[in-house]
Amino acid sequence: QVQLVESGGGLVQAGGSLRLSCAASGRTFTNYAMGWFRQAPGKEREFVAVISRSAGTTNYADSVKGRFSISRDNAKNTVYLQMNSLKPEDTAVYYCAATPGTYLYTPRSQAAFGSWGQGTQVTVSS
Repeated sequence: QVQLVESGGGLVQAGGSLRLSCAASGRTFTNYAMGWFRQAPGKEREFVAVISRSAGTTNYADSVKGRFSISRDNAKNTVYLQMNSLKPEDTAVYYCAATPGTYLYTPRSQAAFGSWGQGTQVTVSS
């Protein structure tokens, strides 16, 4: 499995921005599609965004489309989640996840991902 460590969470006012980072180690980073999920208090963990191995394909939850952007730097073994126009309902613990697959593979299901980070808290105040 690949090891994942998230960073970049924090407290931000509504309308603000944050960029989350997820550093991967232990396996060949380019073999993995990378995803972001989140879990708000009292709710189930949900899909946010995913990017393919080649970075040629991305997929977003409807709730973040147009506000969030996922990217990856394969030279740095890192995936990013740029979050703009944040809303209080974006408050959650954000998790990075990895799954091996073909070059354009972009699953949305948590069950497809075998490696997970420990999570980073994002709090958006109104």
